[in-house]
Parts: sequence; C-alpha cells; structure tokens
Amino acid sequence: MRECTILLVEDEEYIRENLSEILEMNGYKVYTAATGEAGLDAAKKISFDVVLTDLKLPGINGIEVIRSVKSLSPTTACLILTGYATVETAVEAMRVGAFTYLKKPFSKDELLVTIEKAYEVRALKEENSKLKSEIKKNCTTAILGSSAEIQFVRDTITKIADTDSTVLILGESGTGKELVARALHYGSTRSNKPFVPINCGAIPEDLLESELFGYEKGAFTGAIATKIGRFEAANEGTVFLDEIGDMSPGLQVKILRVLQEKEFERVGGRHSIKVDVRVVAATNQDLETAVEEKKFRKDLYYRLNVIPIHLPALRSRKEDVTLLLIHFVEKLSKRKKKNLKGISAEAMRMFEAYDWPGNIRELENLVERLVVLKEADTQITPKDLPDKIRQTKIDAQPLFSTVTMPVEGVDFNTAVDNFERDLIVNALNRVNGIKKKAAEYLNLNRTTLIEKMKRKGLIDSYEALEPEQNDNQHNGLTGS
Repeated sequence: MRECTILLVEDEEYIRENLSEILEMNGYKVYTAATGEAGLDAAKKISFDVVLTDLKLPGINGIEVIRSVKSLSPTTACLILTGYATVETAVEAMRVGAFTYLKKPFSKDELLVTIEKAYEVRALKEENSKLKSEIKKNCTTAILGSSAEIQFVRDTITKIADTDSTVLILGESGTGKELVARALHYGSTRSNKPFVPINCGAIPEDLLESELFGYEKGAFTGAIATKIGRFEAANEGTVFLDEIGDMSPGLQVKILRVLQEKEFERVGGRHSIKVDVRVVAATNQDLETAVEEKKFRKDLYYRLNVIPIHLPALRSRKEDVTLLLIHFVEKLSKRKKKNLKGISAEAMRMFEAYDWPGNIRELENLVERLVVLKEADTQITPKDLPDKIRQTKIDAQPLFSTVTMPVEGVDFNTAVDNFERDLIVNALNRVNGIKKKAAEYLNLNRTTLIEKMKRKGLIDSYEALEPEQNDNQHNGLTGS
C-alpha cells in the first residue's frame, strides 16, 4: 500500500503536535495547519488522502474546510475533530461529505483505526473511479466483429453514448441488443448509476405495469407493502425496455408519458413521481408495420426512434463467425476450466456456412455445449456438430484456414490480425490476384485494400502486373 498523506488542521498547538507525532510514528506523512485558510492553501497544492480538521477554528470552520476540500478532491476522506459533538453537527458533517467525526477526547487506538478505515474507503473509491473510466473508454470492446456493419454499430455507440437521447435498437433475437444497451449506458456519464433491464415480452401484461412503475400498499390483493418499480430504481441511470413491440396499447400510453413528462404514478398511487432516466428500447419486430396496423402507437414510435441502431443478423456477416468462435471457445474454456485444441478446418467451414437463425445466442450456446461435452486437449471436429450444421452446403473452396486454440491460450489481437491477413490472401487468390476484384469481393475500397496489403507486407507478392493491365487481361473473371 502506498504512503498515506494526511492534512491535520488544528488551532491548538499542543493537540496539533501531539496528533502529528502519533500519526508520523505510525507511518503516515503529515502536513499541519493552524487555520482553515492555511489548510485550504495546502489542499490546493497537494492531493491529500485524508483530512483531519477541528470543528472550531479561527476564521473558516471545519465544515467549510471539508466542503472546500471535497470540491477540490472528491475522493479525499475527511474527518471532523470536535469537543461539541451533537446530532446537528454529525448531520452537517455528513452532508458536506465527511467520512465521520471523532469526539474529543479520543484514544490513540480510536484515532488510528478510524483513519485506517477512512483511507481504505478512499482507496476503494479511487479504484472504482478508475474502473468506471476504463469501462467507459472500452465500452464497445465487447461487441465483436470485423464486418463493416458491426464497425458502424461500434462507431455509432461511441458517438451517442454520452448523450441522453433515446435509442431504439432493432434486430432479430440473439443479435446482442442488450449488449449494445449496456455499452450505451457504461459509455455515458450515467455509468455509475443503475442499468435496469426489463423484458416487456416475458412478463404477463397484468404484472408488467407494477414491474415498471411499482405499486402502493393496498393497491390490490397481496400488496402488503409499497414497492418501487424499475423506472424508480433506475433514477439517474438507464432503463432498457427489451421487446417493447410486445407492450399493450394501455402501457404504451404510460411509457409515452414518462418519455414526455419524466413522471409517472405507482399502481394505486395518487401522486406523480419525477424520474431522471435515459430510455433505451429494443425490438425484433417491424414497428413501422405495427404502426400501420394500429398495433403500436405512432407517437410513441417517434419518441423512441430518436436514434435507431440496427443490429445485423449473423448470416449477413459471416466474416465475423470465426472471431466469435475464437472468443466463445476461449471464454467458455476458461469458465469450464477445460482447454480445447481448436477447431478443425472442415468444422470451421461448416460453422461459416450455417445460417445461424438464432444468431450470436445460438452460436454461444452451441460452443458451450461443445466445450462441456468434449474431452480436454481434443479438437472440435464435424462429428461433434449437430446434423443441421453438418448438412449445410459448403462452398467447394474454403475461405478461411483452420483456427487452433493452444492450451496456453491465444493473443486475441494477433489472432485478429492473422485472420484479416488470411482473409485478404484468400480473396486475392480467389480472383487471381486482381486487387480491384479482391476489393469488390471484400466490399472494400481499392485504396483501402492496398493500404492493408502494404501494412501486412503483401503488396510485393501481387505486383507482377500493373493494376490496369491485370484488370484488363483478366476481364470478366468472377472467381466463382
């Protein structure tokens, strides 16, 4: 543990010197001040871990010292020393951010134990702040894929996460809608407040209202106590309304009111409750069609659809299957404490050819089953796969090479880089080295492909002909 730095503000010289000596003998680095003004001057120059201040000081009192110190350094632990402890004093000290107070006279042990606890709380707050900062910085890293569609989703999340705009996530079941909602929350300034999800399609209609808004005691038979709802629980945070397309028209009206007025009533309640929440909604339904068919309110649809994010089905981004497989095999092998030797080339081609109607959820569930059933240090082969995957038609020429998972694990960034290199090489070979056609095949700009080839040291291997000559001499080649 690093050295703990303490500021001691005490106007009585004898007490100040005595406390300073006790603290220094126990390994603390101590700065002293005889007035509140002197203490604040020191706090502006040095970030203290703990501040001990007397309540009664000439000039600025201890309460004002703590108030000012907390504005300079919110994680600093502050303690009040007082001979006049009252309930009012304690309340005021806590209100401005004091950790606790010590009533004079106090013992040496009482002082040291209190400071130790205060320092531990300070360290935890600092660590928590760093973790939240790291989560915010990397809020999109859990959304895996190298396809243009997924990169667009990640870019959109980065742009809009730190706003209060309502977001509507559209996509089939299993595409990762809640993962996107969590990325939006943890990438925002609300990240240290609750993220509260609720699946509107999984809760019976007659119970959903009380789940969302809570209920008052006596509102109905069995309501023996007041219960807060999900919106109230998420105050200052984010509410994720999954499968909102399944919501009844009556509840749609109440959700619209929350979005417009930021208030609601509990079931059986008479008073409006104000909330500050960001709403992120998701659905696997076509809400525009539902609006036309009068199954979903038009005004609510426009309120929700401020910023839409569309998550593509896995079958439309087959190039991401390999990355997802690597990720899930690695994650689930660690969780189940079982290492596998990877996936055979033939099995990999079957994974890539399958359409994945259940999307990422289906893929993850299948990998978990394979990891559980396979013996350690063995390879996943076609015979391990379900019939529906084995019977999928596979292109005659494989696009990807085998992916192995060594016992010691893999470097994810290196694996992704190697995968991208193999993808470019396979595409070039497929069209006889014509960069223009390879770029079209990969849905890339030709200049982007050439830059990637240069970075990966591939450009010299495909320069036998000038691009124009190459393209003209092989006019009409499709690579099929």
